[in-house]
Amino acid sequence: MECIAFQGEPGAYSHEACMAARPDLTPLPCRTFEDCIDAVKSGAAVQAMLPVENSIYGRVADIHSLLPSSGLHIVQECFVRVRIALMARPSVKISDIRDVRAHLVLLPQAKSFLRSHGMVAHAAVDSAGAAAELATSDNSVEGVLASEVAAQIYGLDVLARDIEDNDNNTTRFFVMSPKSDIQKRGNHGMMTSFVFQVRNIPAALYKAMGGFATNGVNMTKLESYMVGGSFTATQFYADIEGHPDDAAVRRALDELRYFTAKLEILGVYPRDPRRD
Repeated sequence: MECIAFQGEPGAYSHEACMAARPDLTPLPCRTFEDCIDAVKSGAAVQAMLPVENSIYGRVADIHSLLPSSGLHIVQECFVRVRIALMARPSVKISDIRDVRAHLVLLPQAKSFLRSHGMVAHAAVDSAGAAAELATSDNSVEGVLASEVAAQIYGLDVLARDIEDNDNNTTRFFVMSPKSDIQKRGNHGMMTSFVFQVRNIPAALYKAMGGFATNGVNMTKLESYMVGGSFTATQFYADIEGHPDDAAVRRALDELRYFTAKLEILGVYPRDPRRD
């Protein structure tokens, strides 16, 4: 069966994203984001699921710098609501739990719950990996924070659900593929993602952005990051609503090209209705 690669252990939120967006593909766990990309390039997987940003913590480190050099194309965006569950070994009660392990990013998201139950938080390399370790131990005073998918996979009991402090905690993912399909159109509109470097002239960025405003193109994201370890070589990542074949988008991109030293479209894909 064909596979979709994701970073992390089985039961990770990226695994959950694969199950939701590509139920016809077999999830393939990988150690790093680079391994996910390599799995697609080698043919071990037909697509990769990569997290891009979280509504609470912002962009995922290194992703924007990896995408341009990956050789892959964004073909879909999907959103996963981060629902945190407290799990433990079978027969363990919530009153037994003294220590809780999870990824360092996940722990603060359930701070109120942990404090109210007097539980001590401990950082783990991976939340799903912590669940796997707990399942093979005899520890009856430890719990793990992870997705319910992890509990199902490793045979753990869910003691509490939806314990996150923010009920709008959502992670955005990209489905990456070796081939793009720019002819595809979505029922809820289209998105275009690209990276660019402005020319070294005064007000280049301001002028480059003007084309989107004058043509009525909505830019939903614009971020900058350094490239090549240089303080002068800044690359920008942007998401806009629309398709490059749309007249307004085409005019805006033409104007952008005039002020840029580099412009690379990373993907043209359907707009996910969960944006609304």
